[in-house]
Amino acid sequence: MARTTVGVIGGGQLARMMIPPAIELGIDIKVLEEAEGMSAEIAATGVGDYRDLDTVLAFAETVDVVTFDHEHVPPAILRELVARGVAVHPGPDALLYAQDKLQMRAKLTELGLPVPDWAAVEDADQLAAFLADHGGRAVVKTARGGYDGKGVRVVSEPAEADDWFLALAEDGRGGALLVEELVPFRRELAQLVARRPSGEIAAWPVVETIQRDGVCAEVIAPAPGSTGRVAEVAADIARRVADGLGVTGVLAVEMFETDDGRVLINELAMRPHNSGHWSIEGAVTSQFEQHLRAVLDLPLGATEPRADWSVMVNVLGGPAEGTLQDRYPAALAAHPEAKFHGYGKAPRPGRKVGHVTVAGADLDDVVYRARAAAAFFEG
Repeated sequence: MARTTVGVIGGGQLARMMIPPAIELGIDIKVLEEAEGMSAEIAATGVGDYRDLDTVLAFAETVDVVTFDHEHVPPAILRELVARGVAVHPGPDALLYAQDKLQMRAKLTELGLPVPDWAAVEDADQLAAFLADHGGRAVVKTARGGYDGKGVRVVSEPAEADDWFLALAEDGRGGALLVEELVPFRRELAQLVARRPSGEIAAWPVVETIQRDGVCAEVIAPAPGSTGRVAEVAADIARRVADGLGVTGVLAVEMFETDDGRVLINELAMRPHNSGHWSIEGAVTSQFEQHLRAVLDLPLGATEPRADWSVMVNVLGGPAEGTLQDRYPAALAAHPEAKFHGYGKAPRPGRKVGHVTVAGADLDDVVYRARAAAAFFEG
């Protein structure tokens, strides 16, 4: 009997972390990496441009289902795959809302889901009007391409976005920026769910994410103090997003919990997400196994935590000299309870090159040990 093959477009660490559960499930996995030497090279079948139709079509012909390490494949290519009968998960009609923030905000608003007050602005005058109506400060985002704090600015003057307006004008296709109210939030949350094509949805506990310089630095699972209303609201929002947008696979909904008790949607990711890495050791079913199950329309796994608390700390930048592996002897000896994940990336300031997860019964102790273990790989 022929083995099922999942094809992943993109060779980053998310594709890399799909490989172990694929092996466990007896599923073959192939990766189309953008350049040689990427994180998931061990499963790469070649190097190719995901923006080239012929390259993507040739890759799709060798697999049973196509999924993604990132959301950057052009919609026209994805629609052509679907037209040719290729199973694509998530599909282009859903993925559009992770690719374009203006489309996302419009759709979520149409669905009646809670989002910050927002507008599409095409010039400085429109931005000035929004600022005047929202206390003189706002968040401006590029509609496409931003992640990990890129493409996001807090502004108090329209001139602070002039270069982005100029870039839109020079592009020749027109367009607008997204401007949103500056939300006074008490913390950031992330709710992950998985949805299969037949409609089954499974949710993990809501988690708290801690950002540094616009990049996720730590994740606490479950989010402290989230039992009850917060957990129920977050899970309900994510399920409504998954159903309303027709998402298949893992969906991450990043949220603000405000000072007045509201939960607002900030961003969406339609793939495994940094905020779910804790689930590899911390949940009955990891986000990576669940993603494979979902895109293959297999019954979803249980999502309950294996411990009272799991804390994931990103290794950002990496060692100033040498590699992560050079630090393993000391780190593993000092923290045998920690789980270390290296992404096979060269160290670079601010780059996610790995993560550490620690689980246990006492939150303060788990946080301390996770931070201490990650510190072995920094500086």
